[in-house]
Amino acid sequence: PIEHADFVVDMGPGAGVNGGHIVSAGTPNELAKDSMTAKFLRDEEIIELPEKYRKGNKKKITIKNARGHNLQNVDLNVPLGKFIAVTGVSGSGKSSLINQTLVPILSNHFYKSKSVPLPYDTVDGLDNIDKIISIDQSPIGRTPRSNPGTYTKVFDHIRRLYAELPESKIRGYDQGRFSFNVKGGRCETCQGDGVRKIEMNFLPDVYVTCETCNGKRYNRETLEIFYKGKSISDVLKMPISESAEFFDAQPAISRILKTLTSVGLGYLTLGQSSTTLSGGEAQRIKLARELSKIGTGDTLYVMDEPTTGLHFQDVRMLVNVIQKLVDKGNTVMVIEHNLDLIKAADWIIDLGPEGGKSGGE
Repeated sequence: PIEHADFVVDMGPGAGVNGGHIVSAGTPNELAKDSMTAKFLRDEEIIELPEKYRKGNKKKITIKNARGHNLQNVDLNVPLGKFIAVTGVSGSGKSSLINQTLVPILSNHFYKSKSVPLPYDTVDGLDNIDKIISIDQSPIGRTPRSNPGTYTKVFDHIRRLYAELPESKIRGYDQGRFSFNVKGGRCETCQGDGVRKIEMNFLPDVYVTCETCNGKRYNRETLEIFYKGKSISDVLKMPISESAEFFDAQPAISRILKTLTSVGLGYLTLGQSSTTLSGGEAQRIKLARELSKIGTGDTLYVMDEPTTGLHFQDVRMLVNVIQKLVDKGNTVMVIEHNLDLIKAADWIIDLGPEGGKSGGE
């Protein structure tokens, strides 16, 4: 679609703190030659295809005679240990088969979910996986207090590290002292937010930096505890790529931070509010949390059109993360229209031939 536009405004050059500039503006042919968008349009940058496609682990999940909505008595075989793309035109039955039949069946089996799947006859092979996880672009938290550090649980490890420092032990500080969510170590003026909300009658609320802690979220005593010269507040404001090096001697912490960096999120800060993250960033944080887990390798991940709104570069990073998850023995099933992602899949389930009553096969 970019090539068909009359006028293109290209933002960048990178993401987050590395972006925010208009790199170029003009016709597609006039894009700045060194911009990432132009490089993808000229095929100088590409989304690599795998050298060989996986054979999987020879196990599968089978659903017989799925017939909800426009599904035409479909028999679905899901080969495990592969990267699977579910394709087809809009209305061909992709969501009916996967989101409304397969996912509810598995959710009921593993989590005693109350969701009711669309009609089908039998299902086999449920014991070949140990859980199902859906990953989407919804926010990682509903409040500004949620951030990449809390969502990935790496902040729990960091708080534990600060609580074990000699000065903390002398003062009797525990892990809770370094939480901005509970009383004790946080700044009580802003209750650990670092900002104060000023309600404006008939106008949107205004947030101002807390004058007591100057946005540091903690009280003076808590900020007197240092690890390698940095307070807990300094760590929250550090870019993730920098903090991965800073905590290099702490394996439990650096493993998660390096994973976040590897999925292209090194520019975010650990304490960045979840409400400021894009859908694509939230999705990659969820994937990074899964990647950093020491898992069984028997998980089925389901993603519904994960490339929506993503740049070529983001799609490439997403494909790389998916491949890493599958390399661990997991199965990733993606409902998708993006051809670059589909070409990278090991197995394609194509529904159709058309939409509505002409689809479902």
